[in-house]
Amino acid sequence: MGMSAWKRAGVCMAAVTVVAGASGCQAGDGGAEGKAAEPKVMSRGEATEVLRTAFEKTAEAKSAKVRMTMSVPAGAQGMGDMMGIAGDGTMEMTGVQGWDPAVMDLTIKGSDLGETDPDAPAEARMIMLDNVMYADMGAEQAAGMDGKRWMKLDFRAIAEEAGSEELQKQVTGSLESMNQDPAQQLALLLESPNLKHVGPQKVDGVQAQHYKGTLTFEEIIKSDGSFDFLSEEERKELVASAEKSDVKGYDTEVWVNEDDYPVRMVLGVESDEGTVEITTHYSDYGARAEVEAPPAEDTVDLFEMLQGLGEGLADAGADV
Repeated sequence: MGMSAWKRAGVCMAAVTVVAGASGCQAGDGGAEGKAAEPKVMSRGEATEVLRTAFEKTAEAKSAKVRMTMSVPAGAQGMGDMMGIAGDGTMEMTGVQGWDPAVMDLTIKGSDLGETDPDAPAEARMIMLDNVMYADMGAEQAAGMDGKRWMKLDFRAIAEEAGSEELQKQVTGSLESMNQDPAQQLALLLESPNLKHVGPQKVDGVQAQHYKGTLTFEEIIKSDGSFDFLSEEERKELVASAEKSDVKGYDTEVWVNEDDYPVRMVLGVESDEGTVEITTHYSDYGARAEVEAPPAEDTVDLFEMLQGLGEGLADAGADV
């Protein structure tokens, strides 16, 4: 299996994290389609009531169509490398996301896969189901994997096999993060000490109300359940690391339509290197998320493959 296949799997894993756990980030300017003249601004109490209603309805919907764009400035090259985004560029993800339980079926465009492999497809598909990720390696890579184009990554199985309690805790936390959804984003925004209503704006052709609020990195760790696996000391170290990385305060912006559903969120993380911005559009809330695992005969299990490699190396060592 070529290096581009490994990189494609890594990009898909990173995409899962971004789509599912992009909570608590620094927002951009929003770029809404238009503002109403002399908008009536809600009080903090009124804004809280609206967002609580939106939280309840969104949690009950359990699924939505997603269109996300992640942009990375040239200065934030480290983040770009991690996400597989070349230089000063963008990554686009479209598809469907479900929560409780967490499922995804996304098409990813704009990564730097093509730079390392000219024959690589311009886009990659990723499926998340039952805490297992499936990454489409493409027809070119399938030729080197007995015609199997899907790679399976079972996070929990890998952690359990390792026998490390610490690793299992980390995987549990990661899976909690993957179950993040628009409702949990709203829950975090409600924790903001300076939540405010900005005013009415049109988004994707529909009227919506714009809200924003700020949370520090430390406040996010306290509010976000996906960090519960960390000890108090580990949380302090994480906060210190963020401060050392010159991470600024975190903001969240959300636009809620007249049906009380969030239709747009602008998230990102701001540091001295620049702002990584994530803009997500949601639609079709409550539509059934038809997500199915690829056929077993078309799938290579990464965990089993690594086990086989380990056993082969052990046998080779024994023969020396």
